[in-house]
Amino acid sequence: MRLDKYVAGAAQQSRSDVRRAIQKGLVCVNGAVCRSADAQVPAGAAVTLNGQPLVLQQYVYIMLDKPKGVVSASADKNDVTVVDLVGRAYPRRSLFPAGRLDKTSTGFVLVTDDGAFAHDILAPRRHVPKTYEVLLDTPLTPEMAAGFAAGVRLADGQRLQPAELSPGPDGPCSARVVLRQGVYHQIKRMFGVYGAGVNELRRTAVGGLALDAALGPGGFRELSPAEVARILGG
Repeated sequence: MRLDKYVAGAAQQSRSDVRRAIQKGLVCVNGAVCRSADAQVPAGAAVTLNGQPLVLQQYVYIMLDKPKGVVSASADKNDVTVVDLVGRAYPRRSLFPAGRLDKTSTGFVLVTDDGAFAHDILAPRRHVPKTYEVLLDTPLTPEMAAGFAAGVRLADGQRLQPAELSPGPDGPCSARVVLRQGVYHQIKRMFGVYGAGVNELRRTAVGGLALDAALGPGGFRELSPAEVARILGG
């Protein structure tokens, strides 16, 4: 890879700014100043900018705690998107959400630029579970739990895959739901079959990885390689 491309990607700077830094002798490769922007960076080389080591990440994986009112999209003319929340920290990345949450829902959204990984998360054959905490306008019933376990038939006749439904931690109107498929407004439509409305919906885990409670609404951080593996391994 060309030196200017490597440094621009690793330092999240524009190619023109990087070329100026290279010309000024601020970039070193394996301890030696390199002033050639088109020099090839050898595999495993140690590259520094202003004395700071650089590591080029092929992809990034970002855990975001989506607040209400934010849409799960890369761009939107009318609303703030999940990419708007994280994009300033990654100005050279083509980020997108791997999956969606309704505008009024909150919680774990994975933002990445790895299309293959996003496909694996969303592919029906993978059945990556997603966990939600739900607050209903009516108490949970055994009929709901049995229906979820058997596979709810929606009002339009569509039969859904079985889902796990259990009592939540916040009283008789709270529930925990684990889904292994993604259908538009699925949880709201499932509870609607039983005459129950959803007042609050929060995604708390994707696969085997739980949302970091320390983030708070709008907070985000990169995932470690081990955490990325837990998503598909969970």
